[in-house]
Amino acid sequence: MSTEATLIKQHLIDPEICIRCNTCEAICPVGAITHDSLNYVVKADVCNGCMDCISPCPTGSIDNWRMMPKAKAYSIEEQLKWDVLPTELSSEELVEAAGESVTAGAADALAQQQAQAAVQAAASTSSAGSAPAASGFNSTQFGATVPPWSAAHAYTNLYGPKAAEKTITATVTGNLRVTEVGKQAGQHDYDTHHIVLDFGSLPFPVLEGQSIGILPPGEDAKGKPHHARQYSIASPRNGERPGHNNLSLTIKRVLEDHDGKPVRGVGSNYMCDLKVGDKVQVIGPFGASFLMPNHPKSNIVMICTGTGSAPMRAMTEWRRRLRASGKFEGGKLMLFFGARTPAELPYFGPLNNLPKDFIDIEFAFSREAGKTKRYVQDALRDRAADVAALLKDSNTFFYVCGLKSMEEGVVLALRDIAQNAGLDWDSVGASLKKEGRLHLETY
Repeated sequence: MSTEATLIKQHLIDPEICIRCNTCEAICPVGAITHDSLNYVVKADVCNGCMDCISPCPTGSIDNWRMMPKAKAYSIEEQLKWDVLPTELSSEELVEAAGESVTAGAADALAQQQAQAAVQAAASTSSAGSAPAASGFNSTQFGATVPPWSAAHAYTNLYGPKAAEKTITATVTGNLRVTEVGKQAGQHDYDTHHIVLDFGSLPFPVLEGQSIGILPPGEDAKGKPHHARQYSIASPRNGERPGHNNLSLTIKRVLEDHDGKPVRGVGSNYMCDLKVGDKVQVIGPFGASFLMPNHPKSNIVMICTGTGSAPMRAMTEWRRRLRASGKFEGGKLMLFFGARTPAELPYFGPLNNLPKDFIDIEFAFSREAGKTKRYVQDALRDRAADVAALLKDSNTFFYVCGLKSMEEGVVLALRDIAQNAGLDWDSVGASLKKEGRLHLETY
């Protein structure tokens, strides 16, 4: 049997660093990544080394590899139980594990060969895009993995399991409910909070579009400390309160499941119950691609549902502050915001108070009494002429954030709008990805 058939370079995810954000699973074009309540893992027999998941990972946990005998590759069942990555096998251990006439030199040579092949695969993927899914349209292939060219430099992983400082302590300085709470006909209880965290004198620089991890206190059912829960930052780079070392989060907790049974998520319930003065353990910040452009005349189109509004609020508020200061000549700002009803839409009141010449807002409600269901992709199609004009402008950047179920509909709407305007979608879609102009962050 050949060496190539004996050894593989197995793709693994580091459970210590992973913040369970689902980015890798959502973007994988071949369905090689799966998860349970503990870990995200890679199927060795499905992963094709396309490298699409590497750049979007906010923590770098996805970029781990182990040379393994193909017949003894780590199984999904093994990976799901890991708390830490296994140590790498030496060349001699590989030879012994393979159980065949493979020399240590051959193992080393194969490692170098497969590393080169992975680099070549990444280069090919970045230039041509991912192959469409077998079922047809694949929205993930158009999502950018690079930031806009004018985005500010993002600091990442300043605090975390493998950073010099494991966590940073923040103090709760505000906790405000930003939706009505209750149960309406055909809906389940919901409760969305705007939470402000202050970092005092310790540095914690963030940008619009980044996220942080919160470590809930206590242990899980297996007696292990809870994993971090990821939340998008809802405030601009100079703080929820300008000039202060603080930030805000938009957090929703679901109070009932679809069967009407009580639900209490560990992270969201902990956060929504916090009181002013409470201390919170934070890691991060995370994210280096879902960032806003900074150059004059840049247009921003934001498409979101529910708490996917958090990064959109951050971008909108930063633009509002720049405009108020007279220091920025911004382009068009559009927001397509979906929820089941106005009562369930965070920041509904403040959004309606923003000047119409500053931001163009389209709301889409799918469960409003007496009205036809309308989703964000429907709102996009209703504004096709305006969206098409922005698609033609290389200074336009699109941001999509919310439930995974919305992603395909939104990208399909953009495709149809482009084609109906006489644009070649293959060319437009490739440019949006390559130039960091279409960002998809769904869960």
